[in-house]
This record gives sequence, C-alpha cells and structure tokens, in this order.
Amino acid sequence: MNPLDAHLTALAAAIVPFRGAAGRLERWGTQLAWTLGQGGRLLVAGNGGSAAEAQHLAAELVGRLRDDRTPLSAIALCADSSAVTAISNDYGYEEVFARQVRGHGRPGDILVTMSTSGRSRNLLAAVEAARTAGMRTWALTGPAPNPLAQAADEAIACPSDDSQVVQELHLVSVHVLCEHVDRTLPAVPEAGGRPFARTELVLS
Repeated sequence: MNPLDAHLTALAAAIVPFRGAAGRLERWGTQLAWTLGQGGRLLVAGNGGSAAEAQHLAAELVGRLRDDRTPLSAIALCADSSAVTAISNDYGYEEVFARQVRGHGRPGDILVTMSTSGRSRNLLAAVEAARTAGMRTWALTGPAPNPLAQAADEAIACPSDDSQVVQELHLVSVHVLCEHVDRTLPAVPEAGGRPFARTELVLS
C-alpha cells in the first residue's frame, strides 16, 4: 500500500466512529455562540501541529467561516511569539499557556485545548488555570483515556492512534464548530447564558 492509500485508509477507519461527535459539536457551537455573542471570549491552545489548528479556530471566529458577520473574540495562546518566548524563558514552558489564561480569561469564558496525545503538561496547567478563573474547558484529543480529556469539563477523543489523522479530525471539528456558531448567533440575545456540565465523549 502506498503512503497515500495507507493514510486515507486510516482516515476512513476513523471517520465513521467520529460521526458520533456530531451532537457534542453542535452543543459546543451553540454554547460558544452564546458566550461570544454576549461579549465573552474564547482562548485556544495547542503545541506543534495543534498550535496551527488553534490558530485556525481563532482565525475563523475573528474573521469568518463563510458569510460576513460581527468579529468574535478568540485568542490563540500559541500565536504571540513574544509572549510565548518570554513566559517560557521566565517561568518555564509548562506555564506558557496557563499564565496567558490567567491574564486573558474571565468567568464564563471558554478554553479549548487541542492535543493528539492528551498528555501535554502545559495544556493541563492551562486547564487548571481556567478552572480557577471560572472558565469552562473543552478538549480535543487523540484516543481516550488520556489526562487532558479527563481534566477538561468536556472532551472529544478522536478514535485513531495516528496523530496525523487525529489532527485532521480536529480540523473537521474546527469547521463544524464554527458552522454551528454561525447558525446560532442570530438567535443570541444581548443577555442571558447557558449552563454547562462536565462530560467526556469517547469515540470508538
């Protein structure tokens, strides 16, 4: 099997069980629309390829997915090279996201962490900082169980041992999440809110 066939075979094997995330993504998109539409903020973080995915999510919200709309407040914590290098140098890389969460996060805001392994200590520290700040926390990870999926309020654990496939499913999640945000925003009033609870979605 050539590399392309091997890759597409692995992706195809994960797509069918990943359909089980549809309801979770719709609910997240609805909650995110209410949060951002009422002046809240999304913080998103990841390392390496997941950092690129985090920036992509923030860009879709500050910019747009398809139709024009009001820009929404979303910050990729991995994108500011001065902050990332200063915090890493002064406090250690484990604090690189947590310190930004403490600086930018407010009660009711949302933190999304993205990790193929679910074991990155800087993301786990960010989740703890977000919890202390009164934020809700969502994680997109590789297969569960993993520490990040367990630490977050809610998680979608992608059903593949191939980190490339996991990142590709995370990109699908980003686009579907933003689609639900855009569909929900017209119904969001200027005041109010939605409750949230901790759950974990493991796809297999």
